[in-house]
Amino acid sequence: MKTNFYLTTPIYYVNDKPHIGHAYTTILADVLSRYHRVAGDDVFFLTGLDEHGQKVQQAAEKRGLSPQDHCNDLAPRFTQLWERLQIEYNDFIRTTQPRHVMLVQQVLQKVYDSGDIYADEYEGWYSVAEERFITAIEKESGQFRDVKKLKERNWFFRMGKYQTRLIEYIHSHPEFIRPLHRCNEILGFLRQPLGDLCISRPKARMSWGIEIPFDTDYVTYVWFDALLNYLTGVGYLSNEEQFKKRWPADLHLIGKDILTTHAVYWPTMLFSLGLPLPKTIFAHGWWLTGDAKMSKSLGNVVNPLDLIEQYGVDPVRYYLMREMVLGQDANFTLESFIKRYNSDLANDFGNLLNRVSGLISKNFDGVVPQAGVLSAEEEPIKTGGEQLEGKVRKLIQELSVHEAIEEVMTLIREVNTYVEKQAPWKVARTDLKRAGTILYTSTEALRLSAVLLEPVMPSKTRTVLDILGAPGSKANWGGLKHGTKLKSHQALFPRIELEKSA
Repeated sequence: MKTNFYLTTPIYYVNDKPHIGHAYTTILADVLSRYHRVAGDDVFFLTGLDEHGQKVQQAAEKRGLSPQDHCNDLAPRFTQLWERLQIEYNDFIRTTQPRHVMLVQQVLQKVYDSGDIYADEYEGWYSVAEERFITAIEKESGQFRDVKKLKERNWFFRMGKYQTRLIEYIHSHPEFIRPLHRCNEILGFLRQPLGDLCISRPKARMSWGIEIPFDTDYVTYVWFDALLNYLTGVGYLSNEEQFKKRWPADLHLIGKDILTTHAVYWPTMLFSLGLPLPKTIFAHGWWLTGDAKMSKSLGNVVNPLDLIEQYGVDPVRYYLMREMVLGQDANFTLESFIKRYNSDLANDFGNLLNRVSGLISKNFDGVVPQAGVLSAEEEPIKTGGEQLEGKVRKLIQELSVHEAIEEVMTLIREVNTYVEKQAPWKVARTDLKRAGTILYTSTEALRLSAVLLEPVMPSKTRTVLDILGAPGSKANWGGLKHGTKLKSHQALFPRIELEKSA
């Protein structure tokens, strides 16, 4: 039965230059969506840009542009990179789009009419960089830049009203916040009184935002605006049929730095609207260089475009998916990238294709041989291949993408060892039928592995399947047809020499 599957990335800040962290989350969402599509699910994958706020307004002023022109100029940096990274999203939302502006204003009015928004005067420390009020303790920590004392009238959302309900929900829904240590982090945060959320900014101080419908002297706080993109994308208050089909979201993928907004602000907003909460919010770790998070101020940000230009899209996608254990931090170095590339892609995957295609070309005129009776040597390969799809599917459902990839690579390594031990180049001198069985078994395992790695490396795996005459084939044993003429090819993953990479 076809299952609906709705997943999202965070919407990225339009002022940012796309970096490896943006690429990681978006590739991860793309890989998961591809696996779910292969499994027959009806997938809806939403990504996009957050385009409001004081920093956008200030950046536009520096450039002598209107905020909207500034956003229009920067947005293609993301859409063009996603195209280069072969991201197949269903919708790309921008918070300046009329459909989103209308939705935010409708939600504000709805929450206001329910009594969950009220006006009050607030005095406290305001961080321009974070675009929010901060506590005295936060100010004393020295972690916030451009802090000033403000006293002003604003509109507040009764977030604290839903604190107990949220705590109870988290306890009764263990899949809601993952991984577990992030769930515990939020429960720790909720041990303190939650308080209410300031959701407005006076136009006199900051005009670039969505106007509050019941008080036009104010615009909406950027997070109250941004979080609602997950509803806009699936037609809340505009397309009842679509919304009923898609909501609640199955998976919000986020970085751990925006966990509180997603696991506290967002569910309380949904409680107020009377809507079900997303099934899972998964906070992944950061990409580090050394022990430091990548940041513009440290100058250690990795540009994914540079990696793509030098090494290709598929190796970048593979490395990011294989190297990070979802939920933990991971360390990026060019050395580790090249080591992973050479080990997994050049030596294992690419080498297996070269071996089997070369031996079939030499001994069978490039035509896939027929498998004879399988011996005890072939049975483990066949059994492993038959079980592989189920293992991979289970791990993908558990969001263990790196383990799913490793299951496939384990089979590839086992087949390389099998070919080495069986030595079909020697067997062919005296028993061509037996050599054919060895090569069919090896090539079929390669085909099956390519099918299961296609969501991770869509281009290279399709190249392999095209070479084998098996495009569009499924991950079940026996899909390789004997008598098929193999296509000639170049090295799939030419080895990278370390001394040439400097």
